[in-house]
Amino acid sequence: MDIEALRIFVDVMKHGSFAAVARQRDIDPSAVSRSISALEAELGVRLLQRTTRKLAPTEAGAEYYARVEGPLHEVQRAGQQAVDLLGQPTGMLRVTACTSFGQRMLAPLLPKLRDRYPQLTIELVLADHHVDIVDEQIDLAIRFGRKPGAGFIASRLVPRKFYVCASPAYLEKHGRPEHPRDLRLRDCLLFPMQGYRSVWKFRSEGEKPFQVPVAGHLIVSHGMTMTACALQGLGPALLPDWLCGEEVASGILVNLFPDYECTATDFDTAAWLVYPSRDYIPLKLRVFIDFLRAEVTGYA
Repeated sequence: MDIEALRIFVDVMKHGSFAAVARQRDIDPSAVSRSISALEAELGVRLLQRTTRKLAPTEAGAEYYARVEGPLHEVQRAGQQAVDLLGQPTGMLRVTACTSFGQRMLAPLLPKLRDRYPQLTIELVLADHHVDIVDEQIDLAIRFGRKPGAGFIASRLVPRKFYVCASPAYLEKHGRPEHPRDLRLRDCLLFPMQGYRSVWKFRSEGEKPFQVPVAGHLIVSHGMTMTACALQGLGPALLPDWLCGEEVASGILVNLFPDYECTATDFDTAAWLVYPSRDYIPLKLRVFIDFLRAEVTGYA
């Protein structure tokens, strides 16, 4: 029995599409179809009904999937454990994060990671939406906000902070706001995600948390571009620490309200390492998580 054909069959059952599996494996859809046909010929039974509009398992196909999916997982896990006994991380590791975090935080770490683990292949799946970890066979996702819900393993990488920043040129031209409520009168840089666009929240010791309505004529959907716009003096921006920490430290951006914590959604959020629940964590994933924890200790 061809193990690779079984893997393709299981993937097709999970995705419900030859094309989706072909994209994931970077092969032609006809190769997926031929693999399924060869498996059906070997078994002497049709596993999938194909029409121009629909792909669905036959009764035999559904039963076969139910019986082989678990044992195939065990075979794959046993193979991974055997490889891990060599003590050298190897193979493909698929990691997803938002595009700005990938550019700003992950890319500068890759040379050091490459030198340390030369047999490890990293595929960065960067997107400004949440990639489906299961469907896309992601090994590790970096997510921001509250702790992700059940169904996945999530461990905190670092706490997340926000600053309201502006450039010295902007402050020289428009003056520095004395209090967060003064932002109501400013032309702010806005992020289009729901909850970020119209209200910013503030809190400080000895003062009740409060909200400030914000408005502006420039709406930017990309984090690093938002930082660039703030540097150009286009207005105050609410930025996560990993997008502005270096700029604030060097003085090319100014943290307008250092005595206040601020956010657009929730306080006390974090960057999380998220991966599918499993009873065995491959060495390649373990070393990558340890590497991130050692390198990403703070942003500012």
